[in-house]
Formats: sequence, structure tokens, C-alpha cells
Amino acid sequence: MFKIMLAIACIGCASATSAAAQEYPSKPVTLMMPYTAGGPGDTITRIVGQGMSRVFGRQFLVENTAGAGGTIGTAKVAAAAPDGYSLLVMHLGHAANTALYPNLRYDAITDFEPIGMIAESPMAFVARKNFPADNFRDFVAHVKASKEKVTFGHAGVGSASHLCGLLFFSAIETTVTTVPYKGTGPALNDLIGGQFDFMCDQTLNVLQPVNAGMIKAFAVTTNARLAVAPDLPTAAEAGLPGFENTVWFAVYAPKGTPNGVIDKLAAALRETLKDPEVKNRLAASGAEAVSSERAQPEALRAHLKAEIAKWGPIIKKAGVYAE
Repeated sequence: MFKIMLAIACIGCASATSAAAQEYPSKPVTLMMPYTAGGPGDTITRIVGQGMSRVFGRQFLVENTAGAGGTIGTAKVAAAAPDGYSLLVMHLGHAANTALYPNLRYDAITDFEPIGMIAESPMAFVARKNFPADNFRDFVAHVKASKEKVTFGHAGVGSASHLCGLLFFSAIETTVTTVPYKGTGPALNDLIGGQFDFMCDQTLNVLQPVNAGMIKAFAVTTNARLAVAPDLPTAAEAGLPGFENTVWFAVYAPKGTPNGVIDKLAAALRETLKDPEVKNRLAASGAEAVSSERAQPEALRAHLKAEIAKWGPIIKKAGVYAE
């Protein structure tokens, strides 16, 4: 009798879950962007949120809970109800943080359901305007020769600029003096003021001061030159073969979110990324929408695992950890 009742109860739960998925979303959805408002990630999240709002006819609201390299806001989503109303938008730091933070309160893979990738944002190596190098080859040679005499600034532990630097130093097998900041804004202001030597950051942030002659640029980190900066070579063609690094953004739901909800979200994301207005706004923000093939749960799952495998050894080699 008990087994029969249990089976009936399970059928009832499955029916309720199926009905909830069919009705989803029946209220506003929150997109957690675990960094401060106004930054590139926040801009991308709001563009995509507005696009998904149009697809579903429901509001997608953005919440900014910043701190600890994005891990505070990420942990909040991991602990949220798995109903599809609390989602996470996070960049490559979601993979790197597994090595940077030994005491994470969540598992980047097992505590989340992947929905799909959103976009990628290119980066560029830039330096103070009077840095003693005029091209990327000379820049690399100067850094390798000067080592700790050269200063590298970044936006904070686990930031995209920090990770780009770690990848660069691993590639050229050199260490330098590192200066961490609390955000790209303060770091870029000090670079313009000549307070440190160079950084690697998203082109959205650095191209304007480069074009104004306030700092100099050496190379982009993509596998092809950028339409917005055609004179800038790629790092690979300018002397560092195989070097490529973009800031990729993706959407996740808490573990246990019903498959029906995940499927609806993934389909809505793909539809959103095909919207010409969304694609143009992402491009204007310095990012490029990914293809429909990459905006899929399984594609994101595979990419996340590959990125964790990539960044773990680099971070371990650098001996960089956060509390």
C-alpha cells in the first residue's frame, strides 16, 4: 500500500513539475550579475535580459551582488530555489574561480544547470603612452628582459584582466610585479597617469583612451583582427603563436531546475541572440553574440569543463589564490 501511495505521490510531483514548466515564466525572472553595475558584464546582462523579456513577455530583472571575484553573487544563485526564476550570468571567472578560491561554497559544475553561452568580448594589451616599446614583439622582449622591474595592473583577483595576465605570463614564462585594483576604472585611470606599465583588458574599456592617445595598444587577444581596430595585430601573428583569450559570458540556473524550464530558457536565449537589435547592441558594447550551436546547455557544459581544465594549471603555476 505504501509503495502504491509513494508511486502516486511521485506521479503527482512529476505532473506538478511539468505544469510549472509549461506555465514558465509566470512572474519576473532575476538575472544575477555578480559584479558592479556599469561594467561590461552588467551591460551584456541587461541587453540579453531585455531581449529575453521580449521573447517571454515577462520582465528579466538584473541584480548586482558584487564581491570576491563574483563568488558572492554566484553562491547566492547556487542556493536559490531551482525554479528558473533566479539565474546567473557569469564570465570565464566561473571556471577560473574553481582554482582561485579553495574554499568555494559551491561547485561550478554540479551546483548549476547550464543554459547557454551568450557572447565573447575581445581583449587587448595596452601600456602607458611612454612605455619603451612600439610593437608587440618589442613589448614582449622588454617584459621578459625586465621581469620584476615591470609593473602589471589588473582589476582584481579573478577579474578578466587578471586572468589574461596570468595566461600571458605563463606563455612567456616570466613573472613581473603585479598591482591589483578594485575594478577596471581605477586601474585604467592609473595606467593613463603612468602609475604602472601595462595591462590586458577588454577592448570596450581600452580602445577609447588608445584612440585618444592617452595609452598605447600592442595587440588583441583574438584569433583574427578586429573590425573596430584593424591596425592592431593579434598576439599570435605578432610573435606569440597560439595565444588567444576572450571574455566569454554564459547563463546558468541552480541545480535541479526542471528540464522543461531549461529547454525554454535555452530556446529563448537562442532566439534573443538572433535578434538584430540585440546583436547590434552587443557589438556596440564590444562583444559578439555566439552562434546558436554554442548557445546550448550541452555546449556550455563542455566548454566550462574545458575552461576549468585550462585555467587550473595556469593558476596553480602562478601560485595565486584568494580567500
